[in-house]
Amino acid sequence: MFNINDIKNGMTFTLDGQIYQVLEFLHVKPGKGPAFMKTKIKNLRTGATIERTFNTNVKLEKAIIEKREMQYLYASGDVYNFMNMETYEQIELTKEQLGDAVDYLKEGTNVQVTFYQGELLGVELPDKMELTVTSTEPAVKGNTTNNAMKDATVETGLLVKVPLFIEQGEVILVSTKDGKYVSRA
Repeated sequence: MFNINDIKNGMTFTLDGQIYQVLEFLHVKPGKGPAFMKTKIKNLRTGATIERTFNTNVKLEKAIIEKREMQYLYASGDVYNFMNMETYEQIELTKEQLGDAVDYLKEGTNVQVTFYQGELLGVELPDKMELTVTSTEPAVKGNTTNNAMKDATVETGLLVKVPLFIEQGEVILVSTKDGKYVSRA
């Protein structure tokens, strides 16, 4: 148990049978009335982000989240196989369990798999991934408007907007947070 006044970004706790992670918080002390804590929290089971206000006298139950580094091995249909790098134990995750992470997975990628009391919560990817462009249209000469972008498909099947100078076969860095082009690798 911990007091709501002791929260920090990234902390995890249980509330109403769900597991939440603190994304943002703000201690508010109005001129009139009691102080309160405004928070933005993410449900680690559903991925939904909500805003919630707590009184400052609330106590919450801390959730201990276990993270294990695993390597993505291969996919077989909608089942993705991962191996624990310490014990060599393998687990299978479905496309539904992985969500958007499937757009960035390529064989040999190391990820953090998160668990709460043995229950699988999800996969944390690196912030940026190196992906090879498998197809894109050639740049049109004379099309040099500011920040002109074109579509490119990368090796995982993800569609990314890239600058005109990117060619097929190049390796680019893509942000796993929003799926946007960052730079050449």
